Amino acid sequence: MNNPVGFESLCPTSFLDRSASVYPDKAAVLYGDTTYTYAELADRVRRLASALANVGVEYGDKVAFLVPNVPAMLEGHYGPMRLGAILVAINIRLSAREISYILNHSGAKVLVFDSEYAPIVRSLKGDVPGVTTFVQSVDTFPRADDIVGPDYEEFLAAAPDGDPSVRLNSEMDSVAIDYTSGTTGMPKGVEYSGRGAYLSALGEALEIGINWRSVYLWTLPMFHCNGWCFTWAVTAVGGTHLCLRRIDAREVYDLVADQGVSHMCAAPTVLTALYSSPLAGEGKLADVRIMTAGAPPAPQVIRSIEDMGATIVHTYGLTETYGPITVSAEQPAWDSLDIHERANLKSRQGVAFILAEPGLRVVDENMSDVPRDAETMGEVVMRGNMVMSGYYNDQEATDKAFTGGWFHSGDLGVWHPDGYVELRDRAKDVIISGGENISSQEVEKVIMEHPSVMEVCIVGVPDERWGEVPKAFVVQNDGADASAEEIIEFCRERIAHFKAPKHVEFGELPKTATGKIQKFVLRDKEWAGHDRRIN
Repeated sequence: MNNPVGFESLCPTSFLDRSASVYPDKAAVLYGDTTYTYAELADRVRRLASALANVGVEYGDKVAFLVPNVPAMLEGHYGPMRLGAILVAINIRLSAREISYILNHSGAKVLVFDSEYAPIVRSLKGDVPGVTTFVQSVDTFPRADDIVGPDYEEFLAAAPDGDPSVRLNSEMDSVAIDYTSGTTGMPKGVEYSGRGAYLSALGEALEIGINWRSVYLWTLPMFHCNGWCFTWAVTAVGGTHLCLRRIDAREVYDLVADQGVSHMCAAPTVLTALYSSPLAGEGKLADVRIMTAGAPPAPQVIRSIEDMGATIVHTYGLTETYGPITVSAEQPAWDSLDIHERANLKSRQGVAFILAEPGLRVVDENMSDVPRDAETMGEVVMRGNMVMSGYYNDQEATDKAFTGGWFHSGDLGVWHPDGYVELRDRAKDVIISGGENISSQEVEKVIMEHPSVMEVCIVGVPDERWGEVPKAFVVQNDGADASAEEIIEFCRERIAHFKAPKHVEFGELPKTATGKIQKFVLRDKEWAGHDRRIN
């Protein structure tokens, strides 16, 4: 029986409504010397919605934000949604060409941008005819007076009185479009529904353990999967958003000490930067719960962060799954293990989130489950509440991604007897050398144990005899001076010789805005002028 009394469409705007009612005088947002209570945040969001409506934004229109982790970006996760409009949060490190593509592909009507990115906006204005309003948020960079459009604070101040809020026609209507990294072409727009965003936010809150006492430090970009949905999750429980424009180890440690930070999220490369900082030390991250995802963390990374007093919550997901969808859920028996054994177990990607059921599987090419033997590799697939609605305006890509009724991640992993999934590689990152499959991540984990190594990336490079062989790209710790021969021998002592790198190159690694190493950049460089040949 369909009883309307027992059903309400799900949408994250209700999180702010509730917290503004329950915790009106509690700090919702901290940023430098600025504090907004939940009542003030709700009023600013109402004015943002009213201002957007005043410039013609209607249900289903797209509103783009090119803004770092400052309060305006957080407000962007609520204002457009109150009109039934759709947020397009853009990676601040993209080129003008990429941003133009996203604005045009999404059909964005309004662009809110930080004045730091005025040079980019200036260069693309003529290429985005659909954008009718440019709103400039001025924070630490001066206003660009040559770009016509209101200042963000003026935009809010001039908003008409009244509340233009509407309810979603359906909880399955889109509330956000997040664009993938576009490593194999132009990025795809991933559609997030009101229902998916609501449930994913609650899933994040449950798995990291936040509540109204929590102070969440924004070390993860809000543009990345809507901050893994923590833009909504923190608000849902009445926690405090501590905004941070740029990641700086000193500032992170100062904020942890001064503001009582209890939770944060970060990719493994950000964690590496924290523990390798000269400021790192025992107790620097005491009692902070840190969710990490974006790339499989080496056990050494987990140990180093937890040595500073933090607790790592290791998760895994993709843009297409609203960010994290699995968690390496800790077991009571792990408490009795030493830190090395526990870190090895926590480095696995784990099991599905509570709200992600039916969750995930590891399957062969026939969509049959692989044995749970920790050896047989297959593709990780997902379905359920925390999987995207589809790719915006790309039915062909959507159908391909959902082949067999499951979302295909493109990630290869094994299933352990205890039901935990462990990634071994992206399908395209597996190295096939002389007929042997080599997991680049397995080799990376070994090299990360070397005391001189801060970061490493393994890719397959051309080889006349074997078709391709592993090559290590290594960033060393300050003052370290390991040789290529030393790194190779270190590996040969710990894993099969054919898995050890045949070449080592020292230097910086190319990364995305979220800290993920761009293997494809290194791989493309190595294979330039060569035909791919697998022996």
